[in-house]
Amino acid sequence: MLIAVPKETHPNERRVAITPEFAKKLVRAGARVALEAGAGAGAGHSDADYLTAGAEISQDFPALLASADIVPRVHKPSAADIDAYKRGAISISFLDPFNERALIEAMAGKNVIGISMEMVPRTTRSQKMDALSSQANLAGYVMVLKAATALDRILPMMMTPAGTLKPSKVFVIGAGVAGLQAIATAKRLGAKVTAFDTRSVVAEQVQSVGAKFLHIDLGETGQTKDGYAVQLTPEQLEKQKEGQKAEIAESDIVITTAQLFGRKPPVIVSADAVAAMKPGSVIVDMAAESGGNVEGSRPGEVVVTEGGVKIIGTGNWANEVPRDASQMYAANIFNLIDEFWDEDNKRMTLDLNNDLSGCVITNDGKVVNEVIRKHYGMQE
Repeated sequence: MLIAVPKETHPNERRVAITPEFAKKLVRAGARVALEAGAGAGAGHSDADYLTAGAEISQDFPALLASADIVPRVHKPSAADIDAYKRGAISISFLDPFNERALIEAMAGKNVIGISMEMVPRTTRSQKMDALSSQANLAGYVMVLKAATALDRILPMMMTPAGTLKPSKVFVIGAGVAGLQAIATAKRLGAKVTAFDTRSVVAEQVQSVGAKFLHIDLGETGQTKDGYAVQLTPEQLEKQKEGQKAEIAESDIVITTAQLFGRKPPVIVSADAVAAMKPGSVIVDMAAESGGNVEGSRPGEVVVTEGGVKIIGTGNWANEVPRDASQMYAANIFNLIDEFWDEDNKRMTLDLNNDLSGCVITNDGKVVNEVIRKHYGMQE
């Protein structure tokens, strides 16, 4: 099978879907691996590195793409990309399936097998393929560094002959993968860290990485079978906003990580809470690109309020550390291909009865994922 890896076209994207290490493993498994020239450069991998690994480098990638059996990439393909794929090709990428009906239907129309990395089930068995978690882990780390750089003071306590500097206060809202990494990173840098999550069951995890858990009585809350927080009622959301206002006002850094997969994220930090923060304070809104957790944040921008608070919504956080992000994402992609790899015939063969098949969105000319079909009200 020909695995063709394109150079990412998303603005400023530096990650690559396959690194030389995993290109070598795929070649050993019996695949032919080819990359568009310069595909790995942003992540620190030269064309020569791929050639050494046994992969090919194409100067005429459109021609190569037309014969590819598998096309792994970071960002979703465009409609023009789908047009270029051959019938029966397997597309593997982040796909944003709840917001890309036209693209999904185009895939089905071209008989492209569409695999969404967001839809890999969150089970013990599939952890090694869970790209959402691998990239969120790095995002949590990067967001703390972004905030620390923008802050007008240092994070750790420092005792000097000139006096003692108190540690900065960091408040992390949302203790999922990104939130826990943000907590741990801020703690390692010496900050005093408090965190909140609507799922009280994660309090122990928050405390295990050295932070204080802020308890707010929201009534009955919970999490889905995949571990995501259940959407709050409007009344519960107001209770959360009120309950965390004092903590936000006292914090030097606030990091919000509340995202609802497939839906617009909740606004959990109100404008009056932002206004109550000290001048020079920093907020990092992880959800800015998809709607924002913070009133006043803007996707792709750093906003400075009248009160001197910086709200960072630049997004695509894992892309800030492209070498490690690519290494982790390539591992996720390789493990997914390997799961469905037929060693005898040296090809990827999908088994829709496999419990990992929930990441398959289109197959055999149809939208086959029941969750997506239900979301769009598609008839049988």
